[in-house]
Amino acid sequence: MRHRTTTAIHLGDNMTIRFSEPYLAGLEHSYLAQALDSSVWHGDGDFTSRATAWIAQRHECEHVLLTTSCTHALEMAQILSDVGPGDEVICPSFTFPSAATAIVSRGAVPVFVDVRPDTLNVDLAAVEAAITERTKAVCVVHYAGVGAQPDELAALLGPRGIVLIEDNAHGLGASWKGRMLGTFGDFGTQSFHDTKNITSGEGGALLVGSDEHMARAEILREKGTNRSAFLRGQVDKYTWVDQGSSYLPSDLLAALLMAQLDRFEEIQRARTKVWDSYDSGLQSWAKEVGASLMHVPDEADHPAHMFYLLMPSPQHQAGLIDHLAQRDVVAAFHYQPLDSSPAGRRFGRTPEACRVSADVAARLVRLPLHPGLGEVEIDRVLEATTSFPAA
Repeated sequence: MRHRTTTAIHLGDNMTIRFSEPYLAGLEHSYLAQALDSSVWHGDGDFTSRATAWIAQRHECEHVLLTTSCTHALEMAQILSDVGPGDEVICPSFTFPSAATAIVSRGAVPVFVDVRPDTLNVDLAAVEAAITERTKAVCVVHYAGVGAQPDELAALLGPRGIVLIEDNAHGLGASWKGRMLGTFGDFGTQSFHDTKNITSGEGGALLVGSDEHMARAEILREKGTNRSAFLRGQVDKYTWVDQGSSYLPSDLLAALLMAQLDRFEEIQRARTKVWDSYDSGLQSWAKEVGASLMHVPDEADHPAHMFYLLMPSPQHQAGLIDHLAQRDVVAAFHYQPLDSSPAGRRFGRTPEACRVSADVAARLVRLPLHPGLGEVEIDRVLEATTSFPAA
């Protein structure tokens, strides 16, 4: 079997189109069998090396480490940035909680700033206004895989000695002005959760911008030991030398990841077809109902990670999601603003009200997008969406 193309589940006589579904690219069983037959089930085996090399080559980045999740990669980035008690780290309110929990785990304060209404990426003016003498880093998400002006962010933060961490969970393979996302800052993180374009079920990666940070990153990932140096023959015994945790994934997970990476172009073509179909097929309807479709600036090359639209009101958001559900199409809202969350109010600081974040969270709808969607399913999503009335 080459592909799993089942994209729906039976509900009586109907078929439900799922919002997201892991995609079998055809190599997973073979690669996993190879890993099982090897003597290396722990981390840093052959598949870990292959996947690491693939990511490094694609990003033209010398230093890459696979991790157990993007959350763990973000935690490592905070440690490597020497973030600690009394420090502040700026991040968008409209993002996944992992960005904030990585900051709080260091005893630091997440400072929430608002996003732009067009790309839903962090507002650079809000970032600059939030900088204080306590600002140690800025963690920015490239929402929907669209670059958050990382070149301008780097230019803003570099002279101030503030670390830039790129949360590129949505953006594997995406670029900004021809340069790969995740390579503009001091650190870049990737996610291979099963909702992402390329997946190993759970998993992530950390891109490191300097030799010095890479040397310490290896230690952090190996429970605070210099085991990596020992395996290279650089020390005769390994021991505890720093803080750290078990951030190294099993080679079994790396085998699944490599199976997907080896089919990267195929997966991306399938996703792009879905995205393009939505973009062209919903233009007229969006104008009629007063909705806005996902905006992609000319400088951005996005990976078709998601397709979202902004409805005119919260009532339209709930109405469209329910309307699609009645037609066996699963759509979803997205992030709830961190600044107004219980943990955000407890642990964070918000210099200015994040009004755009609150507004878009109440109006955003994401449509199903995964490689298993064929023309029949795409047409069903379009028909179901465009049957939602303007009134």
